[in-house]
Amino acid sequence: MSDTVFRKSVPMASIVVAGVSTVVEWYDFTLYIYFATVLSRVFFGGGEASLVTTLAGFAIAYLMRPLGAFVFGHIGDRFGRRHTLLLSMALMSAAMLAMALLPTAAQAGPVAGLLLLALRCLMGFAVGGEYTGVVAYLLEGAPEARRGLVASLAAAASEIGALLAVGVAALTVHIVGAHDLETWGWRIPFLVGAALAVVVWIARSTLHESPDFERQRESGSTPDNPLLHTLKHHFRGVMRGFAISALGSITYYVGIGYVPAFIDSAGALPESQALWLSTLAAVVVIAVTPVVGHLSDRLGRKPVLIALSIGSAVLPVTMFSLMTSGSPLRALLGAVVLATVAGGVSAVGAVTTAEQFPGEGRLSGLALGATVATAVFGGFTPWLAQVLIARTHLAIVPGIMIAVVAVCVLPVLVTLPETAKRPQNKNLAERS
Repeated sequence: MSDTVFRKSVPMASIVVAGVSTVVEWYDFTLYIYFATVLSRVFFGGGEASLVTTLAGFAIAYLMRPLGAFVFGHIGDRFGRRHTLLLSMALMSAAMLAMALLPTAAQAGPVAGLLLLALRCLMGFAVGGEYTGVVAYLLEGAPEARRGLVASLAAAASEIGALLAVGVAALTVHIVGAHDLETWGWRIPFLVGAALAVVVWIARSTLHESPDFERQRESGSTPDNPLLHTLKHHFRGVMRGFAISALGSITYYVGIGYVPAFIDSAGALPESQALWLSTLAAVVVIAVTPVVGHLSDRLGRKPVLIALSIGSAVLPVTMFSLMTSGSPLRALLGAVVLATVAGGVSAVGAVTTAEQFPGEGRLSGLALGATVATAVFGGFTPWLAQVLIARTHLAIVPGIMIAVVAVCVLPVLVTLPETAKRPQNKNLAERS
């Protein structure tokens, strides 16, 4: 078969729709955390134990992400990327709408809390196949010379979703009184999210199938069991993807997500200023990701990742130290530097991880490597950082955590095959 089918890129409209659609998953992610105290009162009666239960629901849902990635990865590798993107978004839409319509503890007792936790698990399952599916689609549909730039859209759109969640939640709290917020007002942001998800699903229904999957279908090379195929033929690619995603996860979840709680618990700045720093960090990531994605196209994935890994090893300890100084300007500098590093790793890490695999089994490879690493080094690392600070009384512990992972990942990056200039229709067996 000719390479022409694979080399053509999908229409720009499909690229844009796929790129911006990660807004939904991060809208939900941020909204749940932002409303955790409200949800704890609505579904579990309030109090410290109720808040812990609400946050535990978030953690449990995070563990569902690898399972969802395996299932949706199998669907995407066997039946097409478009099918995965439509199914995952349909499930997310249904889960968000159901959550907005849930009975409260006052209406249904303990059943309300159980339903909330069940829906969080369903959402985590759906999200598991979402991000990796989008990255694979963008990589396979992008022009050869712009794969890094195009794939970085997924990371930038995620931060837009987070900012949108903060804005909708803040507006709801401002407009609705405290009493109404807990009786019915909390439903508004989740209804907005459900409507947004439906709009994205409708937009995704217009997507063209990935050229790479079309190539597989025409050549008959689609693997019957993508997971086993990837483990057998591309195990080293899985391990490389795990390492890259480990660095991306810990720089993001500790270097950005944990920063407001860190500053607040350290008493360095008021909570309002800490949240503003978090908002600014999201803006920095949105600005940085396309720049780094473009640089990886020009200079190569390997040198950009090595530079970011060295920065992750050297900078975080100093930045966390600055954020405890009590100076708003130093805290701002620390937050911006950490966000720049994390945004850069996310931008180039996504495309590099996807390029470790051929089209055959690519989503399953991402599930095995990237999603598992995110589960290990993402959702639980902020909690671990807080525990270690409490036990050691060292404020720089989060920076040390990032540095340790960066040092461990650096040898993998040094030996990483360069993938930026290689045509994606080339057989990748020799890379693994």
